Amino acid sequence: MEKILQEIKAQAKETGVPILRDQSAQILCDLCKKNKPQRILEIGTATGYSAIVMLSSCEAKLITLEKDEERAKTALLNFSKAGLENRVRLIKGDAMDAIKAFYDQKETFDFIFLDGPKGQYVKYLPYLKAMLVKGGILFADDVLLHGWVKSNEKIAHKHRTMVMALRRFLEAVENDKDFETKLVEIEDGLSISTKL
Repeated sequence: MEKILQEIKAQAKETGVPILRDQSAQILCDLCKKNKPQRILEIGTATGYSAIVMLSSCEAKLITLEKDEERAKTALLNFSKAGLENRVRLIKGDAMDAIKAFYDQKETFDFIFLDGPKGQYVKYLPYLKAMLVKGGILFADDVLLHGWVKSNEKIAHKHRTMVMALRRFLEAVENDKDFETKLVEIEDGLSISTKL
């Protein structure tokens, strides 16, 4: 498994596809080992790196959502190389459509890994919260976005909407009495919210 993860990392470096950073990957891996989730929902597959990290740390089945056709193809290939194709279902298309469909079908998950479009985190939140079982974890990556989210400096116009949306997301999870949220200020920032 380590070999395939190294290959994906090298590939990501070459193509500029963002993948989970090392410290964040380690925390994700440790959480999956400790909590032993059975059903994981991942928003933002990219090339499959984080899904492989999670699945190699527990016995779960995972549903992952990816909009980009090329990335989805690469991810499917990587899942196959890792021998995980029977434990992963990749859904291509807009994440919000899939999330709403799961919500309508009353699907539940005990672990949700949120790494899709940052500006949408706060819009996904009510649905993800409803689908998360008691004791389940919502793990959101890149919540500090280059440190801009906590910064008092003037944010460049093109990033402002995303930064504001992430600030609203963090405020929502940190002030929600149904969640116990821990903000981990490493790399690009993680929030780990356990549903009470």
